[in-house]
Amino acid sequence: MNNEDNIALYAFRKFGDTVLRAAYASCGSYAEAEDITQDVFLLLHSKPQEFNDDEHMKAWLLRVTINKCKNLKRSFRISRTGSIETEDISGATYEMAVDDGSLRQQIEALPEKYASVIYLYYYEGYNTREIAEMQGKSENTVGSLLRRGREKLRLELEKEGAI
Repeated sequence: MNNEDNIALYAFRKFGDTVLRAAYASCGSYAEAEDITQDVFLLLHSKPQEFNDDEHMKAWLLRVTINKCKNLKRSFRISRTGSIETEDISGATYEMAVDDGSLRQQIEALPEKYASVIYLYYYEGYNTREIAEMQGKSENTVGSLLRRGREKLRLELEKEGAI
């Protein structure tokens, strides 16, 4: 991280999988997640940032990723046509969870505002204060989104008989 020319490469090697998982959890499409991941690291390369430490860098990368996912969902193409991906991603080189995938699918099916908070809290280990800072929301709002998201997830899992 000493050489600014290599900050994007360093960040990609250290947090590339994390950014890809966050993008996939937020947008639900592996192809879109790959594009967003590329955009995030290209942004860092073209506009190098100063970071206090690796956690600060990770938080910045995840905040940019979530914002890019939100922008994608608002875009004309997605709002009018839906995601471009219909393929099975079982061959993906990462795992969001150790389960059989049903929990991951249920989280992805939640509205984005719940899915992103649940992902950051459970999969990335951030607390509500850190998530609030990343998403530009109050800590109470993040706590509410987390509670509501858990409740929606619980109801869906009960419907399927998973719990």
